[in-house]
Amino acid sequence: MVSVKDICSCIEEFAPLSYQESWDNCGLLVGDSRQAVGKVLLTVDVTEAVVAEAVDVQAQMIVSHHPLILSGIKRLTGSADAQRAITLAVKNDIAIYAAHTSMDAAPGGVSHRMAEKLGLGNLQVLSPQGSGLQKLVTYIPVSHFEQVRQAVFEAGAGHIGNYDSCGYSVEGAGTFRALEGAQPFVGRHGTLHTEREARFETIFPSRFGKQIAAALINSHPYEEPVYDIYALQNTDTRVGLGVVGMLPGPMSELHFLKKLKETFLAPIVRHTRLRDQEILRVALCGGSGSSLLANAIRCKADVFVTADFKYHQFADAEQDILVADIGHFESEQFTKEIFHEILTKKIPNFAVHFSKIKTNPINYL
Repeated sequence: MVSVKDICSCIEEFAPLSYQESWDNCGLLVGDSRQAVGKVLLTVDVTEAVVAEAVDVQAQMIVSHHPLILSGIKRLTGSADAQRAITLAVKNDIAIYAAHTSMDAAPGGVSHRMAEKLGLGNLQVLSPQGSGLQKLVTYIPVSHFEQVRQAVFEAGAGHIGNYDSCGYSVEGAGTFRALEGAQPFVGRHGTLHTEREARFETIFPSRFGKQIAAALINSHPYEEPVYDIYALQNTDTRVGLGVVGMLPGPMSELHFLKKLKETFLAPIVRHTRLRDQEILRVALCGGSGSSLLANAIRCKADVFVTADFKYHQFADAEQDILVADIGHFESEQFTKEIFHEILTKKIPNFAVHFSKIKTNPINYL
């Protein structure tokens, strides 16, 4: 039996809640995590119509990109669409989950999917997220070094960029004396013992802390293994908002703008003045990405593709970069594909449906 909690875990393995911005409200917003789920409905936004659709297709859970509840809701009187959506979901035992900025920041998330649609290569995160990394330092008897190291790696440690099993070790001598009540792996009670040990260091995302500590303790031969975990100030270059990448070949500005309209089904593309330059290096950010304009300019991108640029923000680009605003919904519409791939990969033969409701609140004449 698949539960709401199982669905949440699948998504959070890809886009942990620790990735979300401080103002956001990702996670399970409505429903009981223990509830059984036979069918999930995927959407960008949750509206009353989407919840009604979930009822019609007999889905027990809705997974959306945008949170139905962002700021506090003090009343459920039915006076707004969000209130009616919540009430209808509760009446029909439909759980609602949102992965918003957590999915924006995740490796392979919203902006990465945009880049994939445009055929970009050599991707790098446009605005890497701060810290979130920790370092493990422990001491392992040489005889059991490989056993413990492998267990720690399998628990999620040692990933740096496109590399795994990253760690450092140096051999030395550890000393200890087993006191009354101890059950030492080596040495004798009351006698100072010296053991050849290896100091082992590796890094990991903080969200894996408990499972890595457990893996260390369970695989280590000592009754009381010594280990330290430090918080780091390093930037995690795999996690963050936006991406920058390269087109397969140069393209004229006008051709590129037409490609954006076609790829993202954008009724219009608002853009700054054409500069009669070729487009090769592309920066992009799903959703409201105007705050990353300086990042796009700094990385020497030829164009910055995003949404929700205001009038004066277009002027901020000056002639440093071409800005292309394709629309908020248009930039995030493929998030549903990411949800679908996550769930069908983790839970084969599970019913996952795309919502057919048009949730984009913006219309064009």
